[in-house]
Amino acid sequence: MFFYLAFIASGSIGALISLPRLFAALGHAPNASPVTEVLTGFGIDLVAVLIFVILYRSETKARDLQVAKLSREETLASLKIELRNKRVLSLGQLRGVARLVIVVGPASHIEEACRASEPYFSGLLERGIMVISFATDGQIPELNYASNISKEDESGSSSPQVDKLWRGTPIYTTEWTRWLTDQKQLANVPLDAPVYLSLRLDGRVRGSGTGLPPWGAFVAQLPPMKGMWSGVLDGMDGRI
Repeated sequence: MFFYLAFIASGSIGALISLPRLFAALGHAPNASPVTEVLTGFGIDLVAVLIFVILYRSETKARDLQVAKLSREETLASLKIELRNKRVLSLGQLRGVARLVIVVGPASHIEEACRASEPYFSGLLERGIMVISFATDGQIPELNYASNISKEDESGSSSPQVDKLWRGTPIYTTEWTRWLTDQKQLANVPLDAPVYLSLRLDGRVRGSGTGLPPWGAFVAQLPPMKGMWSGVLDGMDGRI
């Protein structure tokens, strides 16, 4: 942006210097340069100024968008969740600990997302995935895997295996709702649409979308938390 301003200033000064020469050429002053030569130089300066003004404005807009995105991510990091063990944490406290996937929608949608995650359960755990479920209809979803349903699970409580992956729910839901509403409006997504949000290990937003989370894509694209790539690719999870 500094160089853009420098080029704008240089082109503007060049155009101003060309004006007296242009007037002299048009007035047929003695020793004046040819009109076509002066007009060519003047036109080059004006085009250069126009190009760098456009580039500067584009860079300024991109910077403002990035600052706004970082601000939204910091607000997201301050939101609170309650884990299965009743411990209360902010999302920011889980940076470097887990890759969060936030599933938002009615209880029936969350139950469907839970069932869809079952085939990828082991792979998701190996990649440090922690799922936060936010039931927007106020109902409590029944989180169970078909292979783990037993008589004691049929009461509606989640099974121990599910608890290893689906580990938390939002608290202070008004703040969550406000943040999600703002994001949906920015993305032109219907306010009642079920959505998911995935975060990188460093807490930055990795990807988002409507409908069910792409559990298979998470397993295929994210490196395991342990092994030869552990630590090397932390925070470099990319996007879906």
